[in-house]
Amino acid sequence: MKYDVKVYLRLLSYLKPFWGLAIFVVIGFAINAATEVSVAKLLEKIINAIQHRDRDFTSLFPLFVILLMFFRGLGTFIGGYFTAVISRNLIFNIRQEVFSKLMRLPSQYYLDNSSGHITAKIMYNVEQLTAASTESLRTIVQQGLITAGLIGYLIYSNWRLTLIILFFAPLIGLLIRKASKRMRKLSTQVQDTMGDVNHVVQETVNGNVVVKGFSGQEYEQKRFYETSMENLRRGMKMVIVQQLNSPTVQLIMSIPLAIIMYIALRPEIMQDTSAGQFVAYITAAGMLSKPIKALTDVNEKIQRGMAAAHSVFELLDLPEEKNTGTLTPALNGNIEFKDVNLVYSDGYHALHDFNLSVKSGETVALVGRSGAGKTSLVNLLLRYQDISSGQLKLDNIDIQEIELNNLRRQISMVNQQVVMFNRTVRENIAYGQLEGASDEDVIKAAKAAYAHDFIMRLPQGYDTPLGAQGLNLSGGQRQRIAIARAILKNAPILILDEATSALDNESEYFIQQAFDAAMRDRTTIVIAHRLSTIENADRIVVMDNGRIVEQGNHVELLAMKGAYYQLHQRNFEEN
Repeated sequence: MKYDVKVYLRLLSYLKPFWGLAIFVVIGFAINAATEVSVAKLLEKIINAIQHRDRDFTSLFPLFVILLMFFRGLGTFIGGYFTAVISRNLIFNIRQEVFSKLMRLPSQYYLDNSSGHITAKIMYNVEQLTAASTESLRTIVQQGLITAGLIGYLIYSNWRLTLIILFFAPLIGLLIRKASKRMRKLSTQVQDTMGDVNHVVQETVNGNVVVKGFSGQEYEQKRFYETSMENLRRGMKMVIVQQLNSPTVQLIMSIPLAIIMYIALRPEIMQDTSAGQFVAYITAAGMLSKPIKALTDVNEKIQRGMAAAHSVFELLDLPEEKNTGTLTPALNGNIEFKDVNLVYSDGYHALHDFNLSVKSGETVALVGRSGAGKTSLVNLLLRYQDISSGQLKLDNIDIQEIELNNLRRQISMVNQQVVMFNRTVRENIAYGQLEGASDEDVIKAAKAAYAHDFIMRLPQGYDTPLGAQGLNLSGGQRQRIAIARAILKNAPILILDEATSALDNESEYFIQQAFDAAMRDRTTIVIAHRLSTIENADRIVVMDNGRIVEQGNHVELLAMKGAYYQLHQRNFEEN
């Protein structure tokens, strides 16, 4: 309970910048509440005027009705408009904060969570936060003021009868609390299942070529149906709780109203009360059911928003990538692994007492079977993973002491899985820190990667939008754009993670020439399937189960007739 209060107060703290607008919300709904109470008072006046044949008031009555409706509409508009302004800005601000947090989370988070669930948090869950903040506060302020106004009027009219209504308030509170616990649990389940639905959609959209190629439409449709049905079931359970809660509260409210009407209809009780006062009192008491129903329903919004708040704040409180380094050296490219161990969070031991020294300007190729630890080694260099024990030094500086962004700016990388953005060719090459690169430099990098010719054949050349994931290009074309991006970065350390695996022999030959020039005077780490990519490396390091089993140049390793020789005989097909 204390934790819930803490979370809710934290959520409400996001409303602090909008306190000025909140004043208009209160003013608007105060006007609206005043008109609700005025209905009962106006009814009293008109009945009394009819009884006493007061023609002046009865003539003005239609005008009072119009004024009442005008101010009711004005109050609702002011309160509703400024609530919406606060609500949309709240979503905007929290969504920016969540996205910023996602950019700073360690790579392990993306391994542990599917993209569908991550997307659901920032799109669906953040949207639900307004239910517990602005939406619920709007109802609480608007209906709360109406309830307070009506109860105030009832106490003013006959405080003894009004005590009967207040006597039943604790019972309503107990019922709401019971429903709250159930709705919180169901809200969390609805949000989780929404993440499952989102995950299936993203996987199917991203893998549509495989889905169609292997006739997986029926399977994916079934998977989508099952996750959507689970989401529907949870949602319907929540609806049942919500819909039962409201009429139950109204039933409880009807009991004191029935008692009041029974008592009020006894002449000896209400003998000093005029007909107008009697009708106004009963009307005001009856009008209480609507705002109380709304206040009861707001519980569902609060629980839905609180479940989302727990989810969002849990993400915002996750530990970020460790960036304790303060040094910003200009690296030359010397790399030293000393007794390095890497153990993943699931307990998998990827690297065992690993020792390797790479000199500036040297080209080192890493080879070995799948799972040998090659990619893990690269992840340590970019600090996508941190070493579990041992030391990793660049230019004799511990990698932990180098500021993270400064480190990554000085390492170019072409990944095994090429990532393209829904932007133009130019923007994909000059991405991130390269955004300010001149057209001349972009073209130069594209030519070096042998991408310029096919780019110029595109409809708008370098200004051609690539679409989602660049799927309108071939795998080899996407890879050459990624290589152009790495060449443009011109970093002292270059990492090629199976960078030419998607190229045909001719393209690979030309790109190999480009890389020979790009590798000059910089440290290069190469992970490759194909022999032609690594046979000219200064040193080849053969890995197995996170350890170095052999190292030397191409000729030396072949002569040893060991692990490298066996891989060479199989042409690296098992890599």
